[in-house]
Amino acid sequence: MPPPARRRTALLCALLTGTVPLTTATAAEPRPGAATPAPRFGACPDSVPAPPAPDRVECGTVSVPLDHTRPDGEHIRIAVSRVRATGTPAERRGVLLVNPGGPGGSGLPYAVTKRAKLPAAVRRAYDVIGFDPRGTGHSAPAGCGPMGGLFDAPGPGSPPLDPVPHDRPGERAYLDSQRRLAADCAKGTGAALPHLSTTETAHDMDAVRAALGERRISYLGVSYGTYLGAAYAARFPHHVDKLVLDSAVGPEDWHAFDVRQAHALLRRRDVLFDWLARHAARFRLGTTRHDVRAAYERTRDGLTAHPVSGYGAAAFDRTVYRTLGRTERWTAFGDGLRAYLDDGVVGRLRPAAPFDGPESRTYEAANRAVKCADGPGPTPGRVLADIRRLRHRDPRPVLTGLEAAACAYWHHRPARRTPLGSPEAPPALLVSSAHDPVTPIAGARALGRALPGSRLVTLHHDYSHGVFASRGNRCVDSTVGAYLVGGTVPAGDVHCDGPGLPEPSPQA
Repeated sequence: MPPPARRRTALLCALLTGTVPLTTATAAEPRPGAATPAPRFGACPDSVPAPPAPDRVECGTVSVPLDHTRPDGEHIRIAVSRVRATGTPAERRGVLLVNPGGPGGSGLPYAVTKRAKLPAAVRRAYDVIGFDPRGTGHSAPAGCGPMGGLFDAPGPGSPPLDPVPHDRPGERAYLDSQRRLAADCAKGTGAALPHLSTTETAHDMDAVRAALGERRISYLGVSYGTYLGAAYAARFPHHVDKLVLDSAVGPEDWHAFDVRQAHALLRRRDVLFDWLARHAARFRLGTTRHDVRAAYERTRDGLTAHPVSGYGAAAFDRTVYRTLGRTERWTAFGDGLRAYLDDGVVGRLRPAAPFDGPESRTYEAANRAVKCADGPGPTPGRVLADIRRLRHRDPRPVLTGLEAAACAYWHHRPARRTPLGSPEAPPALLVSSAHDPVTPIAGARALGRALPGSRLVTLHHDYSHGVFASRGNRCVDSTVGAYLVGGTVPAGDVHCDGPGLPEPSPQA
């Protein structure tokens, strides 16, 4: 049993973060139409790192209706974190809400981790506010139980399990896994399932704004966070001050986005193979793209037939998916392939967090729940047709990002898609890497058309996901910083020069 001081801290964290199931109401909720009470800030859970002294992070909760069309109904609590601005009162520009993406990403620690990378002038000007969107982290996390066997690896003596279907029986098994995933989420999340949408989260953001006593908020969203920011602008255009959308998701249905991303990932994987071949002396995987691909396929085939400590083909594909989005992960991936082929070990291929841990399962559950609550899902026939097109392009596609496939069997299928953008919102600043495979730049251009007056900042010769206060590019960071602090909207789109492909990091 922990000592009394630790028990008091744990109890305080539980009270502040309100980690209750989505289907559980809370007591003493505000009356309909009443002002949103200000959060009582205090200690944060252990998942939130401490910022460098003398900065301090504090956490609290904001009560919101589970269904914003029924404000007098059941309520849940949204976990919020805050790091205050360090500048003078004259320098202060308000609050900057931040979201790391997903759907399913926990934003509570992001107020600390992202703030540490922001330009000094932005840190001086804004209270940085993180929050766990409903269904994630400490904001009444969604539960999907086994999730259709998403994390299962075949046991000893079982037939190989390949997450990419290659024949009709494989396609039937793939669709059945999506059906079972949808059933798991319906059972685990219950009546809350249709209320995990981006539109509901946009309402939660406005409740946070009101609770903090702010007339307008500024916002920085990355990846899915751009979709969320555009949804907030659509619903609350007059509550927006500055809007920065980094690595934007396009205004299309989620399955269409997932498929476009899957094609971009195949193009990027070829670039990775070429890069590994150029550094053949370092990785010893071959001197041509063909050689490296053969080493890649030997690894994947081996892990399909004989998973190592539960790490099989599906886990390997998730590693590949994660690797392709950030060039700084390429060296570790090349070393991991070499280590497996030499010694049969997968330690260098495994990510730091386990695929089947509680945080990963919560992320995966929230990801599907949000995507399927945001609009009509695809038909099973459309899912298979898109997979066949991917296989026709390359017999070894990466299907990890086809998360909206489960929406074909979702138990609550909304009639319309989430509205994005508004002509009444102030001009937004979109930021994109020219060769980002996770959110291809075409999405940023399309989203910009839904946000009149917006400008696009492009980082050319760059191949990674996440740009502002991430890639260390002075042109990007100064442009976005001037917009956030001084309100400077560029006269036109901005073009910045990126670093190109990296050199391998030193061998461990």
